[in-house]
Order: sequence, then structure tokens, then C-alpha cells
Amino acid sequence: MARRGARNFGTGRMATRVVSDTIRHLLHNQRVVNPLLDSGAWAIAVVLTTYLRFEFNSSRSFTAGLVVGILIVMATQLLVGWKPLYYVRWKIGSFEQIATLSGVVGVTSAVLVATSFFFLRKDIPLGAALASGAFTFVIAVGVRCCWRYYREYQVKASGTAERAIVFGAGDGGRQTIDALAKDPGAPLVAVALLDDNPFKRQMQVRHLRVLGGRTKIRDTARQYRATAMIIAIPSADSSLIQELSALAQEANLTVRVLPPVPELFTIGGVGVSDIRPITDADLLGRRAIDTDFESVAHYITGRRVLVTGAGGSIGSELCRQLHQYAPERLVMLDRDESGLQEVQLSIEGRALLDSRQLVVCDIRDQSALRSVFDEHRPEVVFHTAALKHLPLLEMWPAEAYKTNVLGTLNVLTTARDCGVSQLVNLSTDKAAEPTSVLGYTKRITERLTATIGDSATGEFLSVRFGNVLGSRGSVLTTFHAQLDAGGPITVTHPEVMRYFMTVHEAVQLTIQAGALGADGRVLILDMGNPVRIDDVARSLAAQSPRPVQISYTGLRPGEKLREVLFGPEDTERRQVHRHIVSADVPRLDVNAVCGVEATDVDSLRHTLSRLCQPVGAR
Repeated sequence: MARRGARNFGTGRMATRVVSDTIRHLLHNQRVVNPLLDSGAWAIAVVLTTYLRFEFNSSRSFTAGLVVGILIVMATQLLVGWKPLYYVRWKIGSFEQIATLSGVVGVTSAVLVATSFFFLRKDIPLGAALASGAFTFVIAVGVRCCWRYYREYQVKASGTAERAIVFGAGDGGRQTIDALAKDPGAPLVAVALLDDNPFKRQMQVRHLRVLGGRTKIRDTARQYRATAMIIAIPSADSSLIQELSALAQEANLTVRVLPPVPELFTIGGVGVSDIRPITDADLLGRRAIDTDFESVAHYITGRRVLVTGAGGSIGSELCRQLHQYAPERLVMLDRDESGLQEVQLSIEGRALLDSRQLVVCDIRDQSALRSVFDEHRPEVVFHTAALKHLPLLEMWPAEAYKTNVLGTLNVLTTARDCGVSQLVNLSTDKAAEPTSVLGYTKRITERLTATIGDSATGEFLSVRFGNVLGSRGSVLTTFHAQLDAGGPITVTHPEVMRYFMTVHEAVQLTIQAGALGADGRVLILDMGNPVRIDDVARSLAAQSPRPVQISYTGLRPGEKLREVLFGPEDTERRQVHRHIVSADVPRLDVNAVCGVEATDVDSLRHTLSRLCQPVGAR
């Protein structure tokens, strides 16, 4: 008996679960629920208004004509509304759905009024027919609003989501709140809204009212028991993100951000998956840049392309992006065989090192370089091979001279002799008003590129940009390694500032620069605003789960407090692209470069510095 009772109890629970699941499924099926909802609303509205019109007289109100009228109006609602209202999957309770509903109800009301006037005036008075449309609209809209409220706020009742403050009451903030509200599985739930704009105070977005600006972050976090803050300002620059992050971290809040504006347009609005932790690019204010595919493809697609330094950070990313433009042949040259293996793996998904397009060669060896050019006959050359670490090159200027100057000269002359139609030499912002061996050698190569280009049949140009995020030995790579080791983070000087770009961004603009046809000139990429390295270090340290100290080591020989993008010799500057400015470069006597003798460090450094000066200034 007990066993039978237990079995019956289990069967009852199963039946209840089946009914519950069926109801839940129906509630999520708008094509079933909405027609039933609106038909039922019409039935209720017609009966109610007729009953009221006949002053609660049941015998006059409930007639066969009333039933006929209800069937007519329900059929009309379904026929008129099927395609625009029920077939389309509208967002429940959205403005667009309500507007469409009002049109369908209006047409159905007109049919009911006509039916009442010509056929059923005794059963459904004209006044009741007119009023029933308004009642139906109110019922249908009210139910939809309640339905939307239930679906979007049921996540709050679960209590499993992390409580978050949304900073920013603009479009980004509204989309963020919408995305979190409509996703029951969202890991975050918006519990408070802040904005610095005083005109938005007391403004309400859904269930959240703007409580104040950034000064309220700590108090709001404590009052609403928040553990996270979302910076919902897609246009926020690095300084704003750093300031808000510091305030959030003081309040023990983890920080998340939205994608930049161009990405939001691409993905069609904010989704829960787009709310992400802060990246290095966010801290430094770098945003995505779109390359004009058509202008680039004409000089890459179907042509033979060679990249020197292909195993390096920039060279390998350059090869990956060039591969997307379908060149006839992509020749990747480097003296580092491991780097070539990695770039082949990233492009082809294999690393067998079995292709002649992977070339092990040192650009210092002109005869070997000439053999490579003779074999592959490149039409486009990107020259990225260089020594780049400033402190080491200060100690070993002869190596910088041999690779950066003589190696580049080998590439330039070989490319000219082999009839290369386009050569892009990668330079650095340290070439503008240089004070270091690295800067000197890069300034010399810019001038050599212009000089050799004058006697070449093709276009030879240089591209200048600053520090690259993610490249080997970059400052942020060093900072992250120091954080992993427990600190301290070493900064040369509290006031030192640098320009930054992401690898992807730098390479995109480099490829774009090659399409501009600025023969003999240097193209300076848009770096945005310079970033204070100390601010970045402190932001990273604040994100660490344990205290991390900042240690100042002092400027190293050849380093500047602040880099510049243009030198006094960069004349005839003009905007050639929304992210690129070109400038003329003074030429340099090749014989003067070849005649340099590496005696001692100081004399070589002085000679390199002298070669950077205009002819009349030496």
C-alpha cells in the first residue's frame, strides 16, 4: 500500500513536471501564445463592453449574435495580424511590436464597427463595438508588458548572478542593461546605474535610476552589495578607463568593459558575451582600425610578396594578414628558423618546414640575399628585420649598424636591382629627433630608403610607428611577467610617456600605407595620444590579487621622457589617409654610410648621430 502510494506520488510529480514544462514551452512560443492572447482579449472586451452597454442585462447581452460577432472579430484579428504580428518574432513588449499591434487592432476594430452597424446593432451596439477595440488594446499590451517583466527580471530572483554597477547611462548603458535583463543565464545582474553627466541625474533606464557620478562608486557598491562594475561607454579613452578602474578597485569591484564603437556596429549591439574584462588595448586606448580592402588588394593579390624578419612579432602578423589577400607567393625570410616554424604553423596549420617560401637568410649577407631575390623575383617587399632593443644597442652599436643600416641597405639595393615595384621599410618613432643608437640607425634607414628609391623603378617608402603591444620585449609583456613573479614592476621614470599600437593595428596600417604610393617619403601612423607608462603600471598593479610595488630605475642611456612623431627635417607633411600622415625625408649619401668604420662605441655612436644630421649641419 505504501509502495503504491509512493508510486502514485512519483507519477503525480512527473505529471506536474510535464504540465509545467508544457506551459513553459508555450510561454516561449510567441506564434502560439500571441494569437491566443489577442483572440481572448477580443472575446473579453466585446462581452464586457456589450454587458456594460446593456446595463448588466444578461438576457440582452448574451445572444447568438454576440457569439457571431466575437467569432468574426477573432478571425479578423488572426487573418490581419498573422504575417505582420504573429509570424515575425518580435521582442515581447517592444515599441515595434506594440506599434504593429495597434495597427492590427485598429483594422479589426473597423471591421467590428462595420459588422455592428450593418448586421449586429441589436446584439453589439455601436458604442460597445467602438469601445471594445480600446479595451482589447489595453489588455493585449498589459499582458505583454507583464510577460516581458517576468521574463527579463526572473534572473534577479535566482540570486546566482554577480551584482554589478553599470557606469554610463547612454546607448551603451541601456544596451548593457537590456542584454543582462533578457538573459536568465547572464553571469551579471545590473543593480545600480551611475553617470558623470549631471543632466542625466534621476534619469531612469528600465528599473535603474542614475544615482550619481564616479564619486558615488564606493557608496553605491556598499549600498547595493555590488562586486563588479561595467564601464558601459564604448567611446571611453584610456585615461577614463584608467580613472574609473582605479576607483572601482578601491571599492573592491572587478571591472568589465564594452567593445569599442566600431565593434558594436559590427556585432549589432551589446550581448552578454561582449561584456569582458579590461585588456591592455583598453588601458592604452587602442581601437580597431578597418583597412580599405579594395585599395590594398590591388597591389597584394596575385603578386609575389617577400617579408624580411618574418619570424618576429610584427613580421609574423604581417605574413598572416598578407596571406588573407591571396598573393601568388608569400616568401617569408628570417635568420631565426624557430620563428619561421611558428609563422608557418599559424598560417598553414602545419610546421613541416618543407617549403622554399620559408627562407633562412641573414640580411647582412648580400650575396645570399641576392640569391633569394633571383629565385623568387618578389614584386612587393616588406622589410621588418631589425635589431630593436634600445639598451642593448647602446652597448653594441656596431651590431645595430651592421643589421639595421648595412642589412637594410642590402635589402634596398637588391630590391632596386631586381625591379621590385613596391618596398615598405618599417621604422620607429625613435627615428624622429633620435637620441639613441636605435633611433639613429632607423633614421638613417628612412633616408636610405628615400635615396635608393630615387634610382629605383618602383616605389620605396618607410612607415613609422611607436611601441607595439604584444611584440617581443614590449613594456607590457615585461610588466605582466613581473606581475606573475610577484613584482615589483619597474618603470624608468614616473613621467615617461610613449605611443602604443596593437600588433594587428600597426600591421593593418602598414599594409594600407603600401597602397598609398608615397614614393621616397615616410608615412607616420596615427598613434592616438601618448600614454604615461606609470599610469599603466599602476592600473596593472591594482588588478593584481596581491600588493605589487612600483620601482623606478631611472632613464637609460639614449632614452627620452617623451617620444615625438615628427622631426624638424620631416617637411611637406600632408594627410594621405585618415590614420596616416606623410612627410618628405632628406636624402643621404650612400658612400658616407658604407664608409663608416666601427672603432669604439663612443666614436661609432657619434658617427651614427652625425649621419642623421642634414648635410649642411655636419
